[in-house]
Amino acid sequence: MATMRAETVRTRLDALSRAGLSWGEFGENALQLLTKAVPFDSACFGTIDPATTMVTGSVKTGLDDPCEAEFAHHEYVEDDVSLFSDLARRNVGASILHEETGGDPRRSSRFRDLFEPVFGLGHEMRVTLRTGGDVWGGLAIYRRSGGSGFSPAEADFIDGLSGMLALGVRAGLLVGAAERQELCDSADGPAVLTFDHTNAVCQATVAAERRIEELGGAVWGELPQPVLAIVATARALGAGRLGVVPSVRVRSRAGRWLTVHASPLSGRGDTPTQVVVTIELSGAPEVVPLVVAGFGLTARERDVVDGVLRGATTAEIAKSLHLSPYTVQDHLKVVFDKAGVSSRRELTSKVFFDHYAPRIGGSLSQSGWFAE
Repeated sequence: MATMRAETVRTRLDALSRAGLSWGEFGENALQLLTKAVPFDSACFGTIDPATTMVTGSVKTGLDDPCEAEFAHHEYVEDDVSLFSDLARRNVGASILHEETGGDPRRSSRFRDLFEPVFGLGHEMRVTLRTGGDVWGGLAIYRRSGGSGFSPAEADFIDGLSGMLALGVRAGLLVGAAERQELCDSADGPAVLTFDHTNAVCQATVAAERRIEELGGAVWGELPQPVLAIVATARALGAGRLGVVPSVRVRSRAGRWLTVHASPLSGRGDTPTQVVVTIELSGAPEVVPLVVAGFGLTARERDVVDGVLRGATTAEIAKSLHLSPYTVQDHLKVVFDKAGVSSRRELTSKVFFDHYAPRIGGSLSQSGWFAE
């Protein structure tokens, strides 16, 4: 891996992550860049719901048949190695399948049943894309059988880019949601504002006017300080001085918590960069209420399921909820009975195929969940 080529890719990827692209456009362009430094024959670049670390969408290259159902089966049904949920929980760097399996990749069910016989692939590297402490995406790259495998140096390079890749996904979700104007949290519609290069409001929806008033300001007058601050922070993101898409939770005069997001927008040529700001009601991960309603769970059972979906161990769930591990196990037994499953793996699989798989391919919101 040539150092000069790698640094060029790093520089171009950094600019790409701040270019105001949708997550899909960013993923496609990022894959074209990455293969110049770390060659691969095929790849999958996916978005992940940070609340559950489940895949919500993907762009693929070099795979004639995406085999979506088969990929999902091995990710959420089979007890395989280096699953994205495991990598997210362990917070490890890039994972090379050959190393994870002790030099025998056929120990992996996805390699044995899918990669080798269907696609003729012999090598895989995976990494989760994390920014601000949350996982927003995942990347898997592949090489054909008979070729050289991925090296530790290549794994270190890809891992070093994971934050930039996560930033591009996070910004892309926000830009895509603003373009669709599906950020509705009230009867007034989406709360979206755009700011020109002088940091003055140039457009605002009716809902945005109401949200700004709720925060003690006026869209066409004096804006709340948190909004002005986040616009300035988005400028820093666009200029390359910040590595995280800015967001802030603010308590309104009505006593509600609102979340304010901001991201720079792309423009043509020398067009001055605009900034889009969205304001929404802060809330829990969207999938959890669906699971609670579907299984008839109590509040405490909901908390336990939330931990399971995030990949937490029984001890970790017990510590976060201030319960004994035995009490957590008792709650899990009740949850399993209500859900009609017998293990954590079956519960996770059921949630994915009931609530994620039918929605994949649909638009995504800025939270990482689907925009419905």
